Amino acid sequence: MDYNQVIHFLYTQYPAFERQGGLAYKPGLDNVRNISAAFGDPHKAFKSIHVAGTNGKGSSSSMLAAILQSAGYKVGLYTSPHIHDFTERIRINGEQIPQIDVVNFVQHNTAVFDQFKPSFFEITTILAFTWFARQQVDIAIIETGMGGRLDATNIIKPEVCLITNVSLDHTQFLGNTVQEIAVEKAGIIKQQVPIVISELQENLTPIYEAKANELHTPLLKAYEYYYCNAIVQNNNKNILDIVRLDTHYTFKFEVDLQGTYQVKNVIGVLSVIDVLKGIGWNITDYSVQQGLAHVQTLSGFKGRWQIVSQQPLIVLDAAHNVAGMQFSMQQLNALNKNIHIVMGMVRDKDITQVLSLLPAHAIYYFCQADSPRAMPADEIQQLALQYHIQSVVIPDVNKALETAKTAASVDDVIWVGGSLYVLGELALNK
Repeated sequence: MDYNQVIHFLYTQYPAFERQGGLAYKPGLDNVRNISAAFGDPHKAFKSIHVAGTNGKGSSSSMLAAILQSAGYKVGLYTSPHIHDFTERIRINGEQIPQIDVVNFVQHNTAVFDQFKPSFFEITTILAFTWFARQQVDIAIIETGMGGRLDATNIIKPEVCLITNVSLDHTQFLGNTVQEIAVEKAGIIKQQVPIVISELQENLTPIYEAKANELHTPLLKAYEYYYCNAIVQNNNKNILDIVRLDTHYTFKFEVDLQGTYQVKNVIGVLSVIDVLKGIGWNITDYSVQQGLAHVQTLSGFKGRWQIVSQQPLIVLDAAHNVAGMQFSMQQLNALNKNIHIVMGMVRDKDITQVLSLLPAHAIYYFCQADSPRAMPADEIQQLALQYHIQSVVIPDVNKALETAKTAASVDDVIWVGGSLYVLGELALNK
């Protein structure tokens, strides 16, 4: 098999959430532990950081990778899903795993897969761990796929864990309340492994405290150590004044990830770095500054308030659930520009809640990604009418964007998102 055949094989032979949604969900760690054992438990060959959360875990993981890379370490990064190509999920110092390594891994291990019948995500996770071990990374940043407690990544014993935030998403698997979902996220907390919480959510704090106490592990609330005093947006960057609360010292950080919501992620990341420094990792303030200033270049991160054009301003944003869309729309409205929205969604999200957050005065172009989970664009249009949203339906993602570009003036903004699959089909983002 060549690379494309291997990827097709993985998606069609093994349950893949990206394609099949809930039918592919395989909770539990017994199977992935057995598969890992068959490969010699590669996750025990390198240090790691474990990151969970509803929103912000991809950004936070990429920031951590960039900082540690700037500090001179060889850094693995495992995230999901990808935007364009499967290899984006597994990176070392920003470089994607070579396609030939994916091909060889699959072709040489079909007997193991036949024995354990793993999910697509379980295979991907073991592939990442195996490659990181073989390449002898110093540390790997491991992002959970869904939840935490029963996530395939939760077999690692990390240096430190990070939980970014919790909101309603994947409720059919993780719970119908934020408290139930928080219990699942808190499942990454391990005995005597420090846990950092990025964001203050008062109704969830007792859940994290109880779990940390049960496991006798230090709990650090990042918002009790750091505070953002000011945010200035300049040349596609955020310039943040971050105050260290115990010393009252102010750090000025330039962050190339756009979006005011990144502040909460930065504060969590800084606390994780403090933990690492406290256990012997050599990370200077300069490394932190350089890492945060060049996250996209160093880690290869895309799709979070990513600006790809200035006239008109074109913003790509992977926001797709209620909390993510709330932050993104606040940022969009704050621009005080005429707004064009190119948008597609998948069926298993809370679509009506997301639509309720969209600005009624914007001009809409509903599209449909080439995915079995995608909701037909005309169905989104019908649902949007109850929120007085007028739109046109242009199923093809690139044609929808071209139509928006033709209609927009140079001073307008075009926001593209609603689904990673939409971003993945954009020709201008490849």
